Amino acid sequence: MPQPWPVVDLFSGAGGMSCGFQRHRDFTLIGAVDAQIGKPSTAPGSLGCNASYAASIGLRPVSADLGAGDPARVCADLGLAGPGPVVLTACPPCTGFSRTMAGNHLRDDHRNGLVERVGDYAELLRPEIVVVENARELVMGRFAGHLRGLTEKLNRLGYAVTAGTFFLSEFGLPQRRERAIVVAARRPLPVHDLPALWAGWRVEPKAKHVRRAIWDLPPVPAGRAHPADPLHVAPAFGATLNRRRLAAIPHDGGSWADLRGHGDRDVLLTPAMARRVARGNLGSHPDIYGRLHWDRPAVTIKRECGHVGNGRYAHPEQDRLCTVREMSLLQGFPRDYRLAGSLANMYRHVGDAVPPLISYQLAGLCRWILTGSRPAPDELILPGCHLTAADLQRAG
Repeated sequence: MPQPWPVVDLFSGAGGMSCGFQRHRDFTLIGAVDAQIGKPSTAPGSLGCNASYAASIGLRPVSADLGAGDPARVCADLGLAGPGPVVLTACPPCTGFSRTMAGNHLRDDHRNGLVERVGDYAELLRPEIVVVENARELVMGRFAGHLRGLTEKLNRLGYAVTAGTFFLSEFGLPQRRERAIVVAARRPLPVHDLPALWAGWRVEPKAKHVRRAIWDLPPVPAGRAHPADPLHVAPAFGATLNRRRLAAIPHDGGSWADLRGHGDRDVLLTPAMARRVARGNLGSHPDIYGRLHWDRPAVTIKRECGHVGNGRYAHPEQDRLCTVREMSLLQGFPRDYRLAGSLANMYRHVGDAVPPLISYQLAGLCRWILTGSRPAPDELILPGCHLTAADLQRAG
């Protein structure tokens, strides 16, 4: 097989999965596909993630609906000249699996079937390796039958498959993010997973903290971009009350629950908050309007991370939402990564992405499968992210 090995990325988003492979010396991106759909209620193209992908990966994805389109036609639109991909990556929408959506415990979202659709593309493109990333419920949820369907098809096509759920902070991500990762390798190639890749090594705990990822970025006020970095910008506060509310929340891990003892609580608490306080029940989302802790991993960064009312996404000290650049660093993007589109969409691009810090490790995992040579620990560190070789420790 010629090197660098070619890669095709399905459901490519803003390029989180592709970035790790593109920046690995042994791989090259030859095609990507995404329909750019933000929500089921929005039109195709509304998410605008293909522009972000092109800005940093240097390749314009095919805009196609991988669920509705004919796989043979989509593959033809990729215009692959010469051999097909050695690695096929796919990150189908995870919203239909996620436990944060109450309805997912009751009904099977139609988008979940896109997981099995990956098998159709594997059959056409015949890669040596298939890598799929999704919510943890893909493996352990009520509708894990979609994973069984994909696994059965890949087995029939001659692949050995491994699937597991992992807290990505264990591999250096400064964020508490639990995800499912599926790796399939065409027999007789061996199949490995991330814990095997890291066997005997670990990341120093402080390297996983918010402080390590963003502490040195210069202060910026809400609504104003830093002149040296247009992505170091957070939304302005449209409502004065939101600004006052955040300013009243204690630094370094405070949340709206701390407003209960504030002298202006009757003004600062929203009606919903006040009702919770009256009932003595903070509800299932006490983190809203919360600040990140400096010396802990960030909470899970989700696609709707672009508002302080959607979770613990405020800066530990500054009175604003974390900027797009800060969010992207916490999501494991390298510091030079570029994004495009509206401010709201760029936050969605970050929250939807596979962390490149992890996809770079997945590229190393694929190299191990293809060559039989396990990478050294310092070869698992994505250049341009916050991790360094000094952060690696021998386990045990």
